[in-house]
Amino acid sequence: MDRAGLAELFSALGPVSIRRMFSGYGIGAEGVTFALALRGIVLLKVDDATRPWFAAEGSKPFQDEARGRTVTVNSYWSRPERLYDDPDDLAE
Repeated sequence: MDRAGLAELFSALGPVSIRRMFSGYGIGAEGVTFALALRGIVLLKVDDATRPWFAAEGSKPFQDEARGRTVTVNSYWSRPERLYDDPDDLAE
């Protein structure tokens, strides 16, 4: 997804910053990065309070292959499928 698509996706949140990060983009507002876009996947920042909701929605934590092993990053989970087309629901 390109910058314009990401800006549209998060438009219900108001102005967001989109900056190059790793091999994709970091998406944030008011100095806080709350999402990443990597390899065509949008990942949202989770914490102990929101992780169960993401799991119930069928989301998965970000995983990457590094030096022949799989590394799991539990602080960013994939965006739930049902939130791909509705910026208002995504903002909620």
